[in-house]
Amino acid sequence: MIVWINGAYGAGKSSTARELVDLIPHSTLYDPELTGGAMSRLLPAERLAEVGDYQDLPIWRRLVVDTAAALLAEVGGVLVVPMTLLRQEYRDEIFGGLAARRIEVRHILLAPEETILRQRIDARTEYGDPEADARVREWCHAHVAPYRAALGWLAGDAYAVDTSALTAAGAARAVADAVRSGLAAPCGIVQTPEPTGETLAAGVLLFDEQDRFLLVDPTYKPGWEFPGGVVEPGEPPARAGMREVAEEIGIELDAVPRLLLVDWERPQPPGYGGLRLLFDGGTLRTADAARLRLPGSELRGWRFVTEEEAADLLPPVRYHRLHWALRARERGTVLNLEAGAPVG
Repeated sequence: MIVWINGAYGAGKSSTARELVDLIPHSTLYDPELTGGAMSRLLPAERLAEVGDYQDLPIWRRLVVDTAAALLAEVGGVLVVPMTLLRQEYRDEIFGGLAARRIEVRHILLAPEETILRQRIDARTEYGDPEADARVREWCHAHVAPYRAALGWLAGDAYAVDTSALTAAGAARAVADAVRSGLAAPCGIVQTPEPTGETLAAGVLLFDEQDRFLLVDPTYKPGWEFPGGVVEPGEPPARAGMREVAEEIGIELDAVPRLLLVDWERPQPPGYGGLRLLFDGGTLRTADAARLRLPGSELRGWRFVTEEEAADLLPPVRYHRLHWALRARERGTVLNLEAGAPVG
């Protein structure tokens, strides 16, 4: 199990975590800042210069998952992880990666009042170097606004502990009590097993009466997606798409959907790639769309979008696939793609 302590920069996550390991038996502290510090030794300077925060590096997010899993395999018990996560897509990627390894996460938010938070930031003197401490305080203050903006999704995802009147020891006791009592419940995130080889997946495009198509927002990975999923052994791909639509959004398709394209996705570690099929599931009438139901552990939202709007929501590989699927639909044909580009 992992107890992930989230909160604004300067909220006291690290000091609370150090106290917490003394209260939870068989617990170990893992600070992902150690992994962030290693980035300067692992990556070329020009790559580091492309980002303003090491959290924006995909390698950091992957290594946090891998390191946490390796630590738990080595020492067992509970891992206490103090780390600010303000971008929901990064939470999805990291927590989804942990869920794929069958690692339970209890997400805790330290949430002092903003005036208290800023007072604590002003009091930070951790380096003994006035200039270094001033830079840290400036960084923390600059990230209060992004933290405030993230509270909308954080409040719905994490168990909040108001630490306005608590010391680090008091906050740790509150967190430990919440974990023991079950108030800080395991994150409701689907546990999608990591593939061990190439996979076959079927997605379904569903259209509204304005000819926009449906996208869903997974809880366990960044970026939006088409309804669909991995085809089970011995399962017809089109039927797999129908099954996934029913499981994900509660809609039973009346007819087998028509194939629009086949795309070969190249292996890109840690992914194995494989064949990706997109089907035309037809039009959802307004009454049908009103019956959409999402499994909270797997999907958090849905929306109908245009192709232009999808460019800002889909990862590039899925957007290219979408683009050609729409062209195949317009032409009434089936396209064969390799890595997102038509061939043959």
